[in-house]
Amino acid sequence: MSTLKKILVDKDKSCKSIWFMRQAGRYLPEFRKIRSQNQNFIKLCLDSNLSSEITLQPIKRYNLDSAIIFSDILLVPYALGQEVNFIKGQGPVLSNFELKKFLNNDKINFKKKLYPIYQAIKQTREKLDKEKSLISFVGAPWTLLIYMMGLKENKNKINLLKIKDKKSEVDIILNKLNEYLCAHIENQINAGADVVQIFDSWAGLLTDKNLKNFCYTPNLKIVEFCKSKKIPVICFPKGIKENYLEFNKIVKPDGLSLDYEIDPVWAKKNLTNVVLQGGMDPKRLLKSEEEIYKEAKKYLDIFIDVPYIFNLGHGLVPETDPDKLGKLVKFVREYKW
Repeated sequence: MSTLKKILVDKDKSCKSIWFMRQAGRYLPEFRKIRSQNQNFIKLCLDSNLSSEITLQPIKRYNLDSAIIFSDILLVPYALGQEVNFIKGQGPVLSNFELKKFLNNDKINFKKKLYPIYQAIKQTREKLDKEKSLISFVGAPWTLLIYMMGLKENKNKINLLKIKDKKSEVDIILNKLNEYLCAHIENQINAGADVVQIFDSWAGLLTDKNLKNFCYTPNLKIVEFCKSKKIPVICFPKGIKENYLEFNKIVKPDGLSLDYEIDPVWAKKNLTNVVLQGGMDPKRLLKSEEEIYKEAKKYLDIFIDVPYIFNLGHGLVPETDPDKLGKLVKFVREYKW
């Protein structure tokens, strides 16, 4: 059993594990070379050979404990019939959502469209050391809904009126999304993934009264599915602040990924019966080595006597110096935590 899986399953605090969100990607020169030759991001994600190669790049460079498959949460809306484009300086843009078209999907065609991802997982698992985990992932229904229905008005605001006006439609979409996400997870597990992470990147845009319906319940359904398949699952409800406490009590994931706004001392005290992961602000890696080590030490010292996975409070930023990241990995591995 891999170190990561042992921590998540056995809650073994003696095990040490380190990996990073977005470890395979844009900060690495070896990735940038591939990306420069493959302008269409969706096609790149669906190239099994290149996806596997990119997934393994940070493992080869840093010997991290886990690989996370190079893909994107928006491959699910793509497989369900929406056009997805990644525009430089603007981010992902999806074509207009059509409910009838969305409901007209079937699991066979869905699997066929995403088959290259499963092949990439299979190839990666064959090349990956057996002691290392291969992490698969999905976007949570709420986060996908925001992209699919174009609900974001700016970085910190969504169109809640649109949700209220189409409440019955939204409920149908969330439930149907849940079915396809569980199918996607199962296909990734069957291909060789042994841990799942659920990214609810826009959970922090919800008001407290809407968290239960749009965040807790959808995440709970996926977590229960993962548990039924005996696959450990990590949740990342980014931005919900101290509502992490209620999320943990209701959803009960194996692991809970902390964002950088969460006080680690508060997290240790209040988030119990769960493995904690991450928390460190990825922008700290743009600082001096001394500042990086100081911040890493803070998290390692706080979580020294509980099951903990060293990671960040969000994904690695493109400006990250690969050499500094390598030094951080060495610091964490050699630190007596």
